[in-house]
Amino acid sequence: MARKTLTYTVTAAGRDQGKAFLITEMSSAQSEEWAARALFTAMNCGVEIPDELLSSGLAGLAAIGVKSLARVPFDMAKPLFDQMMECVQLIPDRSKPEFVRPLIDDDIEEVATRLMLRKATVDLHMDFFRVAAPLKQAPDAANTSPA
Repeated sequence: MARKTLTYTVTAAGRDQGKAFLITEMSSAQSEEWAARALFTAMNCGVEIPDELLSSGLAGLAAIGVKSLARVPFDMAKPLFDQMMECVQLIPDRSKPEFVRPLIDDDIEEVATRLMLRKATVDLHMDFFRVAAPLKQAPDAANTSPA
């Protein structure tokens, strides 16, 4: 199954209006590492995280909310923000959306655009986990045998 993608087109007035970006979901390994780094960083900054959420990866992060990272000093959060933006590519010509390239600093001219792209990236990754986090894990039917 392919990773989820999202095309984000800037609609707000400003220098980025009309620009299009492709956001691609991280691999499961990258997502797990990102979530673990975020959770441990938050814990090191005094954010209380229930034990049952520690092993939940992105689901646990979704359950406590990305807002809990607000207590994290910027220098500790910056690598997480940088890794998040690696999911974003520019679509230079909207009539050819199949052609994308990695971002360079000058591609995004408005701070608001960067914030919206970060939000869209988090939403893309957390969408499934927001639904899955409250579900209780059922026994694995493949590992059970009839009595």
